[in-house]
Amino acid sequence: MTKNILWLQGGACGGNTLSFLNADQPDVLTFLEDNNAKLLWHPSLSLESGEKVREILTSILRGRVRLDVLIFEGTVILGPNNTGRFNMFAGRPMKDWLRELVQVADYVVAVGDCASFGGVPASDPNPTQSTGLQFHKKEKGGFLGSGFKSVKGLPVINISGCPAHPSWITTTLIQVLSDRLTSEDLDEYQRPKFIYSTTTQFGCPRNIYFSYKIGLKEFGHQEGCLYFNLGCKGSYTRSPCNLILWNNQSSKTRVGTPCFGCTEFDFPTFNFFMTEKNRSGIPKRLPLGVSRGSYTTFSAVARATAPNYLLKPLNKKKGEEADWLE
Repeated sequence: MTKNILWLQGGACGGNTLSFLNADQPDVLTFLEDNNAKLLWHPSLSLESGEKVREILTSILRGRVRLDVLIFEGTVILGPNNTGRFNMFAGRPMKDWLRELVQVADYVVAVGDCASFGGVPASDPNPTQSTGLQFHKKEKGGFLGSGFKSVKGLPVINISGCPAHPSWITTTLIQVLSDRLTSEDLDEYQRPKFIYSTTTQFGCPRNIYFSYKIGLKEFGHQEGCLYFNLGCKGSYTRSPCNLILWNNQSSKTRVGTPCFGCTEFDFPTFNFFMTEKNRSGIPKRLPLGVSRGSYTTFSAVARATAPNYLLKPLNKKKGEEADWLE
């Protein structure tokens, strides 16, 4: 039986759509064919517009067309004054269409950090009154409320990220389209555990520097950990970015850029390129599962036992010292 997918966008930059189009294992067309799925409409990919789009939506709401999966990208915009008129779509506020469509969808999927948690648009001062589908930042509720369940009995399925990796999107949708995803497969933020069960740090080639607390003081070097000074959030951000590589070859930390924490509810946070520290010089945000006391104790031991070769340049030139490490 053909499964019908409807993809809508709210307060979105379209980044998750562009990411989805880069899928190659499988590519988008193969993904749809292999899963017997039909894309009813997509704002960037479909030809229909205006009244024809309204007809598609009306057919769904009247039960003439089944809606298996509703995918939403971007924030739900409630402004001004909770009218939603900052985001008009097919003659009505998008939020009004959304409120009705979620009631007839077997599954509701939020693609990207904005749809999941509110992301950048929902950050203060939030002039558009943006929110996520079922979360507003860390607080559960969002637009649909904490108790919302789709026709199949699941809450909103969040595929967070700015953008979400194409493989995260296709892998999750394959599970959804085959009715194999259950509530037990979701973490506390309603993200698939098979994607968001590890931290971004897992698989990072700079991990050995993290283990021995050898920090990098400036950008542009292969050596050193980006966590201690340069803002990397990989040790407390859940994503497989160093396992499922971008373009099948890279990630932020592999090219010397700190993880921005874009899969988490509080994205965006403090300066992306600077680690916020307390008066003692200890990072305010510690790795997941690590207490402040343990961090202080083990940091001193690790740094004292660091092998000498880690303090030297990987590609050493004559007389050169790695003075960019500390």
